[in-house]
Amino acid sequence: MKPHRCGTAFAFILLLTSHPSLVPPPFAAGPAIVSVQKIWEAAPHNAFTDLIRFHDEWFCVFREGQKHVSNDGALRILTSKDGDAWTSAALITSTNADLRDAKITTTPDGRLMLSGAGALHQPAPHKHRSMAWFSKDGRQWSEPVIIGEPNQWLWRPTWQNNRAYSVGYDTGGEKFVRFYESKDGREFKTLVPRLFDEGHPNEATLLFQPDGTGLCLLRRDQEPPSGKLGIAPPPYTNWVWKDLGMKIGGPHFLRLPDGRHVAALRLYDGKVRTSLCWLDVDTAKLTEFLKLPSGGDCSYAGLAWHDGLLWVSYYSSHEGKTSIYLAKVKLE
Repeated sequence: MKPHRCGTAFAFILLLTSHPSLVPPPFAAGPAIVSVQKIWEAAPHNAFTDLIRFHDEWFCVFREGQKHVSNDGALRILTSKDGDAWTSAALITSTNADLRDAKITTTPDGRLMLSGAGALHQPAPHKHRSMAWFSKDGRQWSEPVIIGEPNQWLWRPTWQNNRAYSVGYDTGGEKFVRFYESKDGREFKTLVPRLFDEGHPNEATLLFQPDGTGLCLLRRDQEPPSGKLGIAPPPYTNWVWKDLGMKIGGPHFLRLPDGRHVAALRLYDGKVRTSLCWLDVDTAKLTEFLKLPSGGDCSYAGLAWHDGLLWVSYYSSHEGKTSIYLAKVKLE
């Protein structure tokens, strides 16, 4: 006859309920993709995105062209009420430049500011000119405003205390980055002439902490090719740089409501991909936690936090045609 075990099980339950510290915590799910959808593939090549929520609408901006580099590059602006159905709001073209790397932000006076760089059709006096356009509704845009200096690619203007800051990288022969400041988003003046000049620095994104501390996520392409994290207090003239220990592309990052920092990057170790990483500012450590469906020609993400989800626009060629995608990600 088999022993009866109900008494043993009942005693174990009594032990757990009388000692709550012995009850294991509920399982905590990690970050997960809620959804991914392709939102645009009209052009032969669709790439280099940014994303913003403005007046209860979504706006996603990116470059359209025949190829990754081609003279016909134009900046497409999409809009959506719900993040599911997207329509074209505007297309900005140029007769003398390949328009590239669209970035979008909100000005202190409540307008949208779109920025990018024009790779000038040659022959021309310069290789690149950075530009900005302004709009009250995301559909009607101003004429282009030239910002910064020739051959300085102002990659992502960012507003802080009614001033716009941007890191411009040299596209001539010197290969350094310069730090700019603007009161109106139209006239950018040099704040730090030579911000960083080791390892061919280029693409850079700025983020400002609640206490005003400035952070800069910087890409480098030559030895050593690892990215850098820059940190500076106001007025942002003295920067300390920490090595991230890995090569990155298309850097963007934001601070979550709980104080953590999440970065969207192109990673190169192993298979090239678009990934989300935690950034530890104190140790300058990037920890990959989620790979988005991507591969090949990819990345250059836009980021937004909305309704408890991380919204990520990016581009990828993993399904064949280089197209624009939107992912919604739930974090812990």
